[in-house]
Amino acid sequence: MTDFFQGVVAEYLRADRGVFVNPEILLQLEPGASPKKGRFWYCDLMAVSLREHAVYLCEVTYSSSASALIKRLQAWKTHWPELKFALQRDCGVDPSWQVLPWVFLPESRRPVYERKLATLGEFCESGMPIPRFTALENVVPWKYCTWDRRPDA
Repeated sequence: MTDFFQGVVAEYLRADRGVFVNPEILLQLEPGASPKKGRFWYCDLMAVSLREHAVYLCEVTYSSSASALIKRLQAWKTHWPELKFALQRDCGVDPSWQVLPWVFLPESRRPVYERKLATLGEFCESGMPIPRFTALENVVPWKYCTWDRRPDA
């Protein structure tokens, strides 16, 4: 089910003509052909917003526990400065652009997600922004203009 919704989220992001999407992007802290365990991740979707001068690292889940998502966010938080540098090095992200995590999951899973997210502690210490949340129910194509989605408020 998550793979299906990953495509739905990609289409939602792409409907904003100022956003470009790279699915299943490899994020690796050190360059090389053999990334070390715990030093790389495959991000569901990387969305680049030309309008906002921002890069969004998007994770999509349908999990009722959100455990894997929280584990991923914890790893990113721990390595946030390195991760931002890796995006500059490997993807050509301008250092002045914002890099922001963005999670997509069902609204019914939000309380569990927020409770577990709170266990990660303060985000300001690592420099990683608090992840943006969007409910999967809000990305279905009948809820927005599929050829000209306006940026969220």
